[in-house]
Amino acid sequence: MLPPLPRLDDYQISPTTGFLPTELPLLCLPDPVYEKWEKIIANLQSLILSKRLRTVIDKLPVIPATHLYTEAEWRRAYTVLIFLAHGYIWGGEKPAERLPPPITYPLLQVCEHLEIPPVATYAGLCLWNYKPLFLRDGLTLENLSTLATYTGSLDEQWFYLVSVAIEAKGGSAIPVMLEAIQAARDDDKETVTECLRVVAEVIDEVASILTRMYENCDPHVFYHRIRPFLAGSKNMKDAGLPHGVFYDDGSRSSGWRQYGGGSNAQSSLIQLFDIFLGVEHRPTGSKATDASESEAEPGVPPKARHNFIHDMRQYMPGPHRRFLQAIESVANIRDFVEANYRDRNLTIAYDACLAMLRSLRDKHIQMVSRYIIVKSREARSQSRPRSGEAQSPDNSPAGPPARGRGIASINYKDNADGQRKKKMRGTGGTALIPFLKQARDETGEPAIDDWARRVLTGGRRSEADHEVNAESMRMRLGIDDLNDEPAVVGLAGSWSMETEGGGLCAY
Repeated sequence: MLPPLPRLDDYQISPTTGFLPTELPLLCLPDPVYEKWEKIIANLQSLILSKRLRTVIDKLPVIPATHLYTEAEWRRAYTVLIFLAHGYIWGGEKPAERLPPPITYPLLQVCEHLEIPPVATYAGLCLWNYKPLFLRDGLTLENLSTLATYTGSLDEQWFYLVSVAIEAKGGSAIPVMLEAIQAARDDDKETVTECLRVVAEVIDEVASILTRMYENCDPHVFYHRIRPFLAGSKNMKDAGLPHGVFYDDGSRSSGWRQYGGGSNAQSSLIQLFDIFLGVEHRPTGSKATDASESEAEPGVPPKARHNFIHDMRQYMPGPHRRFLQAIESVANIRDFVEANYRDRNLTIAYDACLAMLRSLRDKHIQMVSRYIIVKSREARSQSRPRSGEAQSPDNSPAGPPARGRGIASINYKDNADGQRKKKMRGTGGTALIPFLKQARDETGEPAIDDWARRVLTGGRRSEADHEVNAESMRMRLGIDDLNDEPAVVGLAGSWSMETEGGGLCAY
């Protein structure tokens, strides 16, 4: 017997706004016991600028989460606490390795209720951090504002709000996808075809919203001012967190923890498109034809293989994570289309969905190149001493550091041969561009038409490919020696080519 289709209400999902909450996020917590939190978040940018945030938080009383009653209150508390936590950790000259009890104790309680890690996630930064300017005008990009930011800049607001607008637009496709799954069970090809056409159009509109990022979010401001606050604590030794962050809740259970930074791969909507269409993602570098280790050695279990996209589900709210699992158990569109491959209208509609999703990822690769790869190269070139420039004992340029670098700067250390070699690690990620390109090309693998599959799996280089290749060439031309390899930098940190994992902007 087939499992029943999941009910959206059971997973805190709206048939109109999708993974955005059915009721708008609270502007502030109603119970006066949390007034101190709200006063700090209202003045967060000034406290960070004046380097007073840590002092103010250290003096806070430990306020438990016992006065939170509705889901909206729990979400508001989470958003407030993660902004205070990341402001505390990254808001000084050096990162704070210890998160004090006034933040840790209630944060752990809130995260246990929401089933989400105690770190800044896509949910807290975007899904639960917005308000409409005018209620009657809907959740369009022009009618949105954020509730909290680290910098107070238009650029940071826009960065979050583009994702909010994407979620609002894509949410309308969720009931359509469920309708298509039911129609496939009923062998109703016409309904499945029409549903696929609607989904293709929605994905295309989502991609158009994504490209609006360029309107009000400047790459330089993002890379140097916003991105550092979004960093996690995993693989951040060179940023000053060799053990991660010590979550001090005032008890004996306090300890070191390591989490990845916020990531657009934590968007349940984008993963839902993949699941619905039957797109499968593999660990970076592996191919569809790769044999598993268990096949090579019968009886020997394969080693665990890292799949960054799947791992990002652990950073989603619990109900959303379970919804994706439920959809996986009922997804049947790919099999249905393959079984009815002679129906041209059906196959064209299905391949159109894949093409639109691939185009979305292609546009995203271009964005990562401009906001991350280019800015990383520029920061790297600025961090190098010029010919004849004075050096400090640790082989870094003498004099004060350049303004704006902060934790986004690139650190160099001497190796055994006295050569300069950078240490590039961050949120725990795979090489960013290869990861994104592979995820994009995997999107086209289920295509029914041979020509469509060839084009969608990398048979033709796109504008994004040319742009990334040109930037890679510029980076190679700036290499000093063979040991000084190209940097691979994610939105929430940086890492070396050989490390595993993902990055913030990893759809």
